[in-house]
Amino acid sequence: MLNASLRELSRLLAEKKLSSEELTRYFLDRIERRNGELNAFITVDPERSLTQARRADARLREGRAGPLTGIPVAQKDIFCAQGWLTTCGSRMLSNFTAPYDAHVIERFDRAGAVILGKTNMDEFAMGSSNETSYAGPVRNPWDRRAVPGGSSGGSAAAVAARLAPAATGTDTGGSIRQPAALTGICGIKPTYGLVSRYGMIAFASSLDQGGPMAKSAEDLAPLLNVMVGFDPRDSTSLERPAEDYTRLLDQPLAGLRVGLPREYFAEGLAEDVARAVEAAVAELRRLGAEPVEVRLPNTRLSIPVYYVLAPAEASSNLARYDGVRYGYRTPEYRDLVDMYEKSRAEGFGAEVKRRILIGTYVLSHGYYDAYYLQAQKLRRIIARDFADAFQSCDLIVGPTAPATAFNLGEKSGDPVAMYLSDIYTIAVNLAGLPGLSIPVGFGADGRPVGLQIIGNYFSEARMLGAAHRYQQATDWHLRLPPGV
Repeated sequence: MLNASLRELSRLLAEKKLSSEELTRYFLDRIERRNGELNAFITVDPERSLTQARRADARLREGRAGPLTGIPVAQKDIFCAQGWLTTCGSRMLSNFTAPYDAHVIERFDRAGAVILGKTNMDEFAMGSSNETSYAGPVRNPWDRRAVPGGSSGGSAAAVAARLAPAATGTDTGGSIRQPAALTGICGIKPTYGLVSRYGMIAFASSLDQGGPMAKSAEDLAPLLNVMVGFDPRDSTSLERPAEDYTRLLDQPLAGLRVGLPREYFAEGLAEDVARAVEAAVAELRRLGAEPVEVRLPNTRLSIPVYYVLAPAEASSNLARYDGVRYGYRTPEYRDLVDMYEKSRAEGFGAEVKRRILIGTYVLSHGYYDAYYLQAQKLRRIIARDFADAFQSCDLIVGPTAPATAFNLGEKSGDPVAMYLSDIYTIAVNLAGLPGLSIPVGFGADGRPVGLQIIGNYFSEARMLGAAHRYQQATDWHLRLPPGV
């Protein structure tokens, strides 16, 4: 059951060998027994989940089921779900119950999936370790001393520990792919605009993108089929024909050109990670892929560009949290201005405050041209690097993260070291490209290593196909953390 694919679970449900209520109870029981040691979930509402499961069972009996009908899916606590506490990992929203559904939640509900619970995350998705959450840090199922990565660390830990068969995440600079890599699961960030941001609490609007997390690339495909879709309520949502992301899962890799960026295998990459990634590339070659060297010369600029643009957008997006209409309000204040100041000072954590201050600074008079506009120009140069690379390859592969999961507290006092955890993922968001992480082995410390697969715009099906063929030949995605 723990390693059953979504397709296998769907078949068991369709054949009446298992009910959605039984499946949901099974995972709710695992959450009750195991969540205390991992802190992967912020909110669990068994009765609400079981009510959804019973509705799914009715659909199954009536023959109105789809591939995900009756499947429990954990939802990152950044997606508004009507009637569910939606905290975004922050004290600021610790009492906020969403009055409506995000577009992603609507689509899962239409598919008949069950909300298993809301997963822990870095506050307002700002972090690379899931240590900034007001609900406390998440622990990595492979080693409780280690971080699971962030900001979608709760979703990653839930799937890795098999507390959920699948989960959603969001990715602003690597927040799906990096925790997927550090916990030994799979996660994909689609092309920017494919998944609606309506009802997804904003961090950096030009970078944020929702995506699924699961045990395998094969499981990601049907989840992506549900999440992708045009939404007129999101001005950045792309209107394009629907496609089936499962269609290329069994396509052979013969003739596939796989780009290896020199910059991803340079100084800063841990030796044990490099060995695992190189072994994965060798396996892709054995399966018929053709490795070619490519250049991404401005990779080193992605961190400074990101940490100008993302905080600038965060500063603007988080201005709405003032204690007036909803969210945290300080209990004691003298006047309106004092209420604003105290509510924001008490409601936001240190990392969020840091990014608001940086963002406000780079947008201020006299610095906008020097920092923000320059960063936007460099963003286009980084995107052009990828366009040039795709002239000579079909997909780009390399490490997802420069090292395996670090220990809790190890980098909390050094924000720059923390930011460098996303050195290989951030450029993908800046360019709006799709990126996928799959497990390809373990480091010297026994913690998972991830391989990042980057595609050109709208090449998610090809990426998933390459990942699935690799996973048919290996079993890294089926390995379970100790004690699971």
